[in-house]
Amino acid sequence: MTRGNQRDRDRERAQSRAGGKGSKTKDDGLTPEQRRERDAKALQEKAAKKAAQAAAGGNNAGGGSKTKK
Repeated sequence: MTRGNQRDRDRERAQSRAGGKGSKTKDDGLTPEQRRERDAKALQEKAAKKAAQAAAGGNNAGGGSKTKK
C-alpha cells in the first residue's frame, strides 16, 4: 500500500499550521547556568506562594482524599 506523496504533504501542512515552530530547542539567549538560576527562582517563588496559601487556610491543593458518607 503506497500513499504517494500524501505523507509528505501532510507533514508540510502540519508544519505550516504550527506556524513554523518545528524547532524543539528554545533559543532564549541564556546560558545553561542563567537558565538554571531563572528556573530555580521561579520554583522558589511558586513554593513560597503555595506555602503562603496553605498558611492562610486556602487548602485547594487537591492532595487530600475525599470520603463519601
